[in-house]
Amino acid sequence: MFVLITQAQVYTPEYAGALDVLIGGGKILTIQDKLKVSDLSSWEVHHIDGSNMRLVPGGIDPHVHIAGAGGEGGPATRTAEMPLRDLLEGGITSVVGCLGTDGITRDVESVLMKAKSLREEGISAWIYTGAYQVPPPTITGTPARDLALIEEVIGVGEIALSDHRSSFPTMQELIRLTSDARVAAMLAGKAGVINIHMGDAPQPFEPILQVVNNSVLPLKQFYPTHCNRNKEIYTASKKYGKEGYVDLTSSSYPYFQDVEVRPSKAVRGLMEAGVPLQHITLSSDANGSLPAFDALGNLVRLEKGKPSANLHELKDMVEQEKIPMETAIQTVSTNAAKILKLKGKGMIQSGFDADLILLDAHYNIRYLIARGQIMVDDYKTIRKGHYDA
Repeated sequence: MFVLITQAQVYTPEYAGALDVLIGGGKILTIQDKLKVSDLSSWEVHHIDGSNMRLVPGGIDPHVHIAGAGGEGGPATRTAEMPLRDLLEGGITSVVGCLGTDGITRDVESVLMKAKSLREEGISAWIYTGAYQVPPPTITGTPARDLALIEEVIGVGEIALSDHRSSFPTMQELIRLTSDARVAAMLAGKAGVINIHMGDAPQPFEPILQVVNNSVLPLKQFYPTHCNRNKEIYTASKKYGKEGYVDLTSSSYPYFQDVEVRPSKAVRGLMEAGVPLQHITLSSDANGSLPAFDALGNLVRLEKGKPSANLHELKDMVEQEKIPMETAIQTVSTNAAKILKLKGKGMIQSGFDADLILLDAHYNIRYLIARGQIMVDDYKTIRKGHYDA
């Protein structure tokens, strides 16, 4: 079946005006000023009237605990696997899964199998191999072999730095890990980034800078996240982000407003500081536990992130921070696709994957299409995982 979307306000992410988009075989076939339904009369065509709606690339969330996470407060605080429904209702058509704090009782194999499950259910999914610890847990024995041999593995992480839960790797350990990942990624045609969990320690980027200053490894081999977790790291990000990538966590802001910098506000501040737009992304950290610790390292509070946070921040970027829609879209889709080398993702362009969202005037998802299949139809989620409620 073909899908024809007519007269939607298309953001490629650049604004392209009111256009028609034809989808078939999971791909965007053509984008034209006007396509007549009668011209396709010999084919089965599902027609969506896109009038008064904005058509944007599907959301790409580069940091989600798809197989569960948490546990900082004991066994009862472990989170469950991420339901497909939650991702779709958050506008996510592509996701990158990670392990997180618990590389002891959880394993990378579980994250890999969850990614395979999400692929079967209709969206695109990849993973980072490893966890907070160095040396990281892996599937084949080394991060390099995982990267080179397993299709879904596109990087290593999330490795914890500048955090009391870190394994405090030495500079030489980080150099070796990053170098091995870089070479394996070259062999496999992947990004091979080291996804870094940034903690609250002073001078948080110093371990990364030491690696770069004492090797020939490029700064862009690192992909640090949680860069808005407090005002100190956010301020440091304004300098770091001019040369390296900066990922902002969207789902923790509503819970920790007294500490965190609101992601939408952080995007504007980074750009005003001279950070290139292409260096800035948002990730939800969804399904991960969001812990707060006191000065002695005791757990005092625990929340859980949701994938809908990126879409909420997209709305706030445009409406509150007055960031152009075409700019805001790049932080939740296009930029991550380029940083992680996700081919065919993050843009509305002929030949690209048909991962699309039709938003109404209030930024609600009226239609969502993933790999050419309609998942949300007129506000109703029609595609669910096997065990979704």
